[in-house]
Amino acid sequence: MTSVAGADSLGLEEHHEQSRAAQWRADRWMIAGAALMGMWVPGLVGFPIFMRGVWLQREATRAGLSVRPMIVTLIGYLVLIDGFLNSLGWALDMIGNHTLINRVLMVGWGGMFDASYFWHYNELWVGGSAAPGEKAWVVGLILTVFSMRCAAAIGFLQMKRWGHQWMIITCWMGVVIWVGYVFNMTMYADVRYAGVVFPVIGWWLYDIFYITPFLAIPYLHTVNREIFTD
Repeated sequence: MTSVAGADSLGLEEHHEQSRAAQWRADRWMIAGAALMGMWVPGLVGFPIFMRGVWLQREATRAGLSVRPMIVTLIGYLVLIDGFLNSLGWALDMIGNHTLINRVLMVGWGGMFDASYFWHYNELWVGGSAAPGEKAWVVGLILTVFSMRCAAAIGFLQMKRWGHQWMIITCWMGVVIWVGYVFNMTMYADVRYAGVVFPVIGWWLYDIFYITPFLAIPYLHTVNREIFTD
């Protein structure tokens, strides 16, 4: 982005318009990158696109424009990607479990990381994962927490007070999910880690998105709430 010279000397309305335009220019790149990263495989393409948006927002800040705080941007988009990843994957398992793309992606995922998507897959009457406990997480969380997290992240990125409030709520719900999921993976380790390529190491690699609540909660409870509007 071309730096805006003399941003401090702009009139209030002009400054506001240039700030809004700069934020939207950065958001276009970050939205595209986040959407690609939320679709699993295209994530390798989405990451540099997303980082281009981060760089544009940083340049706008350096130019003296009033754009969204970088910490809000990073937390908001990280939670949004988390919601997209789980919503897409678990929707395939819950609804599209007999589709060709699901048999390739989910069963492949099961063979690589988590055998609950390989062990007796599609043998239950509801289809999809047959591992003890996993189906309950799939149905329960996609209908509640992860759809709520997507909505909260959008409101949070728009600097809305309700977005900030629901981000706190869903992040604490995320802590419950993380603790429960660790116990689930541990109690049924003989099923979920049996014969996979990357067992425990693989779990910690993709578990990084599940720890977003632990990263966000300290900030959400200490940030000045007046920066969020009604």
